[in-house]
Amino acid sequence: MNKYLLEIGTEEVPARFIDDSLNQLKNKAEDMFKEERICFDNIKTYATPRRLVLLIENIAERQEDLEELVRGPAKRIAYDEEGNPTKALMGFAKGQGVEVDDIIIKEYKGEDYVFAQRVLKGKDSKEVLKENIPELIKSITFPKSMKWGKKSFRFVRPIRWVLSLFNNEPISFDFEGIKVSNITKGHRFLGSSNIEINSVDEYFEKLRENYVIVDQNERKELIIKGCRKLAQEKGGNILDDEELLNELTHIVEYPTPLRGRIKDDYLKLPKEVITTPMKEHQRYLPIVDDNKNLLPYFIAVRNGNDEYIDIVTKGNEKVLDARLEDAKFFYNEDVKKPLEDYVEGLKDIVFQEQLGTVWEKTNRIIRLSEKIGETLEVGDETLENTKRAAYLSKADLVTKMVYEFTELQGIMGREYAKTSGENEIVSLAIYEHYLPRFAQDELPTTTAGAMLSISDKIDTIAGCFAIGIQPTGSQDPYGLRRQALGIVNILLDRNIHISLDKLIDYSLNIYEENGLTFNYDEVKKEILEFFKARIRNMFIDNGIRYDVVDAVLNSNNYDIADLYIRASELNKWIKKDELSEILAAFNRVSNLAKKAENKVEINTELLIEEQEKTLYKTFKEVKNEVEICLNNKEYNKALDTMITLRGPIDEFFDNVMVMVDDEKLKNNRLSLIKEISDTMLKICDLSKIVNK
Repeated sequence: MNKYLLEIGTEEVPARFIDDSLNQLKNKAEDMFKEERICFDNIKTYATPRRLVLLIENIAERQEDLEELVRGPAKRIAYDEEGNPTKALMGFAKGQGVEVDDIIIKEYKGEDYVFAQRVLKGKDSKEVLKENIPELIKSITFPKSMKWGKKSFRFVRPIRWVLSLFNNEPISFDFEGIKVSNITKGHRFLGSSNIEINSVDEYFEKLRENYVIVDQNERKELIIKGCRKLAQEKGGNILDDEELLNELTHIVEYPTPLRGRIKDDYLKLPKEVITTPMKEHQRYLPIVDDNKNLLPYFIAVRNGNDEYIDIVTKGNEKVLDARLEDAKFFYNEDVKKPLEDYVEGLKDIVFQEQLGTVWEKTNRIIRLSEKIGETLEVGDETLENTKRAAYLSKADLVTKMVYEFTELQGIMGREYAKTSGENEIVSLAIYEHYLPRFAQDELPTTTAGAMLSISDKIDTIAGCFAIGIQPTGSQDPYGLRRQALGIVNILLDRNIHISLDKLIDYSLNIYEENGLTFNYDEVKKEILEFFKARIRNMFIDNGIRYDVVDAVLNSNNYDIADLYIRASELNKWIKKDELSEILAAFNRVSNLAKKAENKVEINTELLIEEQEKTLYKTFKEVKNEVEICLNNKEYNKALDTMITLRGPIDEFFDNVMVMVDDEKLKNNRLSLIKEISDTMLKICDLSKIVNK
């Protein structure tokens, strides 16, 4: 079984770039092999901080032969009147390496042409690899890359060596002076810097002997098992943090977990004050008990073996002591005054040049929170707690702790609010107004926290759109997509029924009152479309058909919690056997309703035909029932009620001419159709449903 191994040896690659690099390497290699017509079984990718590795198994010896038809001149040019080959045909045949007798005649665009069937013999796979691997390496892109020396291409870090091996044969190629051979390097300090690999099969074991575990999944498993063992020895568990575990996996080549101790004096600090420096700055894993309470231990992962592990442990403890001593100092300084005393300092922090300071943003959030609370008719106590939390929500940005550890914003607001004597709801809402901070993050658990979070996020979105800095492509410096999804998730999670339309109006009105100039209608429309795109993707990800999502989004309803209920029910309702007949009837209504430019009140005296009288009478009854169903949020029942109009609608269209010359009669009939269409749109837009 033929195997090909490529190792790109580099300076240490940042951990955050590795997963995407491996995906690119795999996908681009697959595309290359398919394009070059080389069959293979498996492609695997591996990485350590100093190498990206590609392994391709069961490679064919050669490219597949390529048969192709090459079109030549038209038949009338290729042969003379007597049917003899012309110079044009003979020249074409010679150029393609075929005999005139082998020429094929086929029709092309209504005329006969001559074709030569040419067979391109496949090249040796090793030759193809030699030609294509350099470009494969250069094609990998990174969020940040660099050039070094006089190289013509960019890479995430300088490439120091390339190992290229087909079974047991090195496949060398010119790579701008970088050595390409069967030589690799082991661990930077523990392994050899000159390891000869004589066959692909010995690669992984030889590197293991030199303290490099190439398979990142194996390294991660070793880290998890080692850390759990050390934690369990002290009656605890490691604090779950998948992101940190992935980072640890990608910053070591030979992991050895070690356990250190946290001084008891530091355990008096709030839990996050201890764990944040541990995780964010030192990449240590905290140890907690079954109730998630912090134990006086941490786990670090060494890039090497267990030699002198006690000395290394002491060193890590000293480093953490210094970090926590700083944190203790900042905390003790911050709590010398109440949290509200820091609010004044927000006047000196710019939120965004055109949108003002964080102090100004705080005042907008207070007004928005109050407006949302009044709309939702929350109790007076909840409203007062929300306004108080809004006032204090950004105060911790001025504290020494958050200035040093920005990851603690909101968390320290909550802790300092407690030490300042604020009640539990206010303290928790200050923390929750930042939630969710990322995909799959926790959501606010309190009404005050939810309203405050929505206020903060809609203020940022509305302000950024008003000054024209909405997301474009991959650029989203203010995280507006994340914040929009946060609002949607909160509304759905807590089943909050408030119109997105109103939220946008509340926020834009405040900006207008504060003197910001912008095209109100245009900005509002852009924000609504921005949210619709987020909602659409989220609903589809939750298993709702795309056309169902479009149907409810086109109903001009901006209550997101309500939209999800409608979409879920419609997703089931469209499984009806008679769906095609239902859609046909209501699509006729929808299409004709668009012509009702001059909608008028329906005049019953102008209802002449029996079928239009029947339709009008049935519709009046149906409309009342639909309104009741909508008020009770019984959307399936509303749809079932609405489709009882199908028969009268079909009878109407089969027997009544709508677009007559009599303007009054025509407008009256169009108005009836428009009324039916508008009523259906209160539920959803059935014209968006695709009959599958």
